[in-house]
Amino acid sequence: MLTDTDIQIIQYLQGDIPLESSPYTPLADRLGISEEQIVQRIQWLHDQGLIRRLAAVLRHREAGFTVNAMVAWQVDADKADKVGTFFAGDAHVSHCYWRQVPEDFPYNLFTMIHARSPEELQERLERLSHYRDVKDYVVLESLQEYKKTSMKFF
Repeated sequence: MLTDTDIQIIQYLQGDIPLESSPYTPLADRLGISEEQIVQRIQWLHDQGLIRRLAAVLRHREAGFTVNAMVAWQVDADKADKVGTFFAGDAHVSHCYWRQVPEDFPYNLFTMIHARSPEELQERLERLSHYRDVKDYVVLESLQEYKKTSMKFF
């Protein structure tokens, strides 16, 4: 059962954590507990499977990755795990999903790929498509970003 302290820790972790040597000090002061106790609670939340990971989020457009495309691939079901794992492991793929699709849409593996130029995007597509001979895909390039927010659970 989550305590009020756990919920406040989760809320803090979902925000912009200060980039400094003691990022939990403001939260510890507010909660009246030590930073060590916060770290222990985070570890407990992770051990319980309530937090999967703690990671930095790159704002890709601000970092120069201005060419972004959703790429839908046609992959045989028996190859989905192997191809999906390979694609998901690529440093320039931020999302990778196997999806149920309508019968008239043959593409079932979706990746979001980030690049700095159209040429770089094409190079990445060619490299990925050569793996396991996955040649049938469609590129849906982002034209405009209307909303980009992270999920907040509490």
